[in-house]
Amino acid sequence: MSRSERSPLLLAGLPTAAGVTHFARPRTFDAIVPRSLPGTPRVWTYASGAAEPAPAAGVALPRTRRTAALATTACFAGVFPANLKTALDWRHRPAPLKAAAYGRLPLQVPLVPWARGVARNSGGRA
Repeated sequence: MSRSERSPLLLAGLPTAAGVTHFARPRTFDAIVPRSLPGTPRVWTYASGAAEPAPAAGVALPRTRRTAALATTACFAGVFPANLKTALDWRHRPAPLKAAAYGRLPLQVPLVPWARGVARNSGGRA
């Protein structure tokens, strides 16, 4: 399998793993749900956990790859502000929590161009 064939599958795996993590360790995600949202943090944790793998499944399939990769691009871009807010909110937390919050910011940055590149390479314009 070539790199160009693996890239969409690897891309699909990231949001799928993140979605599963929402269910496996929901308290971690409950803590970052803005309290201004209606309902309980757990409902938002589960809803976002269910939503993340949805476009990822489409990325794995060549027929739906372009549209799903664009949706994945939007998801990655959309969660970055929330992760930035979490990093700022957690700046006074214990070092391991603070390191995790700040550490994922630079790791998230390349995800947007990667997903956009998968869309572009799947045919058509992206």
